[in-house]
Amino acid sequence: MAVEVQPGAITEVTMNFPPVNALPAAGWLELADALTRAGADPAARVVVLAAEGRGFCAGVDIKEMQRSPGHEALLAANRGCAAAFAAVYECPVPVIAAVQGFCLGGGIGLVGNADLIVAADNAEFGLPEVDRGALGAATHLARLVPPQLMRTMVYTCRPVSAHDLQRFGSVLSVVPAAELRAAAREVAAEIAGKDPVVIRRAKESLNGIDPVDVKRSYRFEQGFTFELNLNGAGDRARQKFVEGR
Repeated sequence: MAVEVQPGAITEVTMNFPPVNALPAAGWLELADALTRAGADPAARVVVLAAEGRGFCAGVDIKEMQRSPGHEALLAANRGCAAAFAAVYECPVPVIAAVQGFCLGGGIGLVGNADLIVAADNAEFGLPEVDRGALGAATHLARLVPPQLMRTMVYTCRPVSAHDLQRFGSVLSVVPAAELRAAAREVAAEIAGKDPVVIRRAKESLNGIDPVDVKRSYRFEQGFTFELNLNGAGDRARQKFVEGR
């Protein structure tokens, strides 16, 4: 299990947490650190965030939470997710998410904060948080879909396809899975060919005019996740998931 970094003008940060890229708490912090270091490299002009395996990200490792007594694992996952999402958003250079297969839960937090999304034609995006007794990343889903669809997806846990997001303009392009990395690198090369000083200031300026403070908004959502855990609803839902019910 690891986060792999291939530095360069186009820096690739790749998640590899078999079998489904459900990241443990330490994995989210590792990802945050990798993204922070990638953006701090003066040679980097754009970052491609990708994943190995059949899916981009299945969110947090719920089984880790259920194995751990008390609230420590939940709190660690909350902080890890917040750090990783913020690292995508605050990366000084544009971040391109290359998404294949499933992008769920915490995966939405990553791609919702990315600057561009390139997706495989088998990609699906969803927030199954309600079924897991949690809340969060609606902040980021709201950056991908219209308001009523965002609410529908939260309440029903239904996913949407990459083609749906392309129609909304949230996904730049949809390509065969075998061509995903090449397609992401193609648009990355286009950005990397621009003046790097101008691109970094462009990223900073675009973050500065965002109407929603994504970090504060997400932390507000996380407060309700902890409330659900305290009243027992969160633990019941997670245990149901672990037992396959």
